[in-house]
Amino acid sequence: MPSQGAQPQAAGAAPAEIPQRPTVVPSPTKSLRVVLLSDAPGVLDIPAQSRTVVSIHVGPPSRMECRRGDDSHRGTAIHGDIDIIPAGIASTWELKDSDSALILSLAGDLLRSVAEESDLDPRLVEIKNRFQVRDAQIEHIGWALQAEMERGYPCGRLYTESLATALAAQLVRNHSSIARQPGSIQGGLSGRRLKQVLAFIEDNLGNDLSLSEIAGVAGLSVSHCKVLFRQSIGLPVHQYVIRRRVERAAMLLRQRELSISRIALETGFAHQSHLALHMRRVLGVSPKRLRDTL
Repeated sequence: MPSQGAQPQAAGAAPAEIPQRPTVVPSPTKSLRVVLLSDAPGVLDIPAQSRTVVSIHVGPPSRMECRRGDDSHRGTAIHGDIDIIPAGIASTWELKDSDSALILSLAGDLLRSVAEESDLDPRLVEIKNRFQVRDAQIEHIGWALQAEMERGYPCGRLYTESLATALAAQLVRNHSSIARQPGSIQGGLSGRRLKQVLAFIEDNLGNDLSLSEIAGVAGLSVSHCKVLFRQSIGLPVHQYVIRRRVERAAMLLRQRELSISRIALETGFAHQSHLALHMRRVLGVSPKRLRDTL
């Protein structure tokens, strides 16, 4: 999880897919900051922040270890895994692989306001320290904010503030001292099985994936896997794979190293027009337009 203010102690070369410069456009609201950051392998010491930070892992799996306060976690971050770092807590990250993350920083005033509107005493609401959790609602909010940021916030302040408020409400409701203990989504894939499936998809985005292969990784029948996957992620398997291919293609476009036709093949699309069709549907912009605006 890269973050502003990080001090690298060691670094190595990052793979071509990970952008090295942060993608950031000033937010129209002071209550939320949005930035896409990346780091090469190494150790990062991150000082305590004045804001609560939500970090959503982006791209290929990345092995890492993190220490925050008295807590620590070691594991592999999969696309969509979420870390929540409360304000005032420093952290140390040891990255075994290059890492890219969408960083959402929320002001304390917004969290207090949301708590008050929920008839809660803000002094009793403490955001919890979370390592590599899954939360479909936070993930969807994050991707919407990333798309809005990368387009220069065309929908304006009201839209961004609405998403920021929704994010704050989700943190207060499900990731604070008033929340129940997190658990597996009823009827969905278990945490371990979901990670295995998502990691397999990430490693094979450029290949001709089949439902039977994905179900085999989960150890389930195709029909059962389709139901449980949708319950866990909020999207059918095929829609999730297409979205991830489009997002991977967008990341490669930022690099400006490969042609659009080559990127289409590298990310599992049949040809450039196939990529353009799905990128317009998912991101609302063509590959050429996206590259020209970066």
